Amino acid sequence: MRVLHTSDWHLGRSFHGVDILDHQRAFVTWLADLVVTEAVDLVVVSGDVYDRAVPSLAAVSVWEEAVIDLTRTCPVLVTSGNHDSPTRLGFAGALLANAGLHLRTSLAAMSDPLLVTGKDGVELAAYGLPYLEPDLHRESLGAERSHAAVLHAAMQRVRDDLASREGIRSLVAAHAFITAGGDAIVSDSERDLRVGGIGDAPAAVLNGVDYVALGHLHGAQSVVDPTVRYSGSPLAFSFSEQDHVKSVTIVDIPAQGPIAITVIPVPVPRPLITLTGTLESILDDPATQAYADHWVRVRLTDARRPDDPMGRLRAVLPHAVELTFERTDPVGVAAVDSDGVPTSDPLTVAEAFVEHVTSLPPDDIERGLLREAVERVRIGGGPE
Repeated sequence: MRVLHTSDWHLGRSFHGVDILDHQRAFVTWLADLVVTEAVDLVVVSGDVYDRAVPSLAAVSVWEEAVIDLTRTCPVLVTSGNHDSPTRLGFAGALLANAGLHLRTSLAAMSDPLLVTGKDGVELAAYGLPYLEPDLHRESLGAERSHAAVLHAAMQRVRDDLASREGIRSLVAAHAFITAGGDAIVSDSERDLRVGGIGDAPAAVLNGVDYVALGHLHGAQSVVDPTVRYSGSPLAFSFSEQDHVKSVTIVDIPAQGPIAITVIPVPVPRPLITLTGTLESILDDPATQAYADHWVRVRLTDARRPDDPMGRLRAVLPHAVELTFERTDPVGVAAVDSDGVPTSDPLTVAEAFVEHVTSLPPDDIERGLLREAVERVRIGGGPE
């Protein structure tokens, strides 16, 4: 039995304000070809199909293309993630199941496995757990208010059903923050699930099945055991993912014995790079030209902010999307008095603002202009 595990497509998401739907469509095309060439028996998508609960029409169109292409080869099991609307994603689920798309977006469907027989004759029961928000689902599950508690209750339903199915291998797809002693690799682009410290859950709550196909974390990684795994997102959604190797996971499940896992890298549509230095040093560096096709984050260390830095950068690096200024030797203009109380002197406040904007205190010319402006305001305001 060969399963392809993927998750966190976030269709419709932008990268620093730039539309990347064409890149997402290219991934879908690549994935459909891979499913054929790798003779996959089942595709599992572990949540966050969309980036928002009400996706754009363009994002829905890409999803439609994906499921049409994938279900031509094999069945597809999909769970809803914390970014998805379970109701919208699960619409017409019973009808779509007849076409090979099996949606698991509700509590009622959690213990209803998709039964698949591989080309090699191996039988698999594949279960899908939607993202379980404790405040929404704990009462129905009879659980306490934590992710660990609702996941444990959901998995008990799975284990109860699986106990009646002898001689069958098993898989659970779940969208959750599963940790192993706090060492999970997280990214800036993931929505924090923690509320009052109840957002994560230990891997032990998912015991009892042969493979756990996780979604939520965007970096591909195993948790405790190779068979409890995040496939990661197929594309990078923030510069915190700059060093990720984006991939999908192929899971080979024999009738008995250990499972084999193969990680297949996803084509990178546009690499990410961070450049640090003064504007002139970056522009004058011959190596900079090599990053013309990259998404670029620039951290400038100039003592004074240069004129039109992003415009000058984009003349060389057309895909520069983030620019920050790092002060290496800050010199303070205090906008407080000796007691730490905010000063009422408008000139001091104006000088502090100039330093905040330019990263340096005003020079003599700027200070003179500020003083002149303050005096004009005072005169124009009439007698005190």
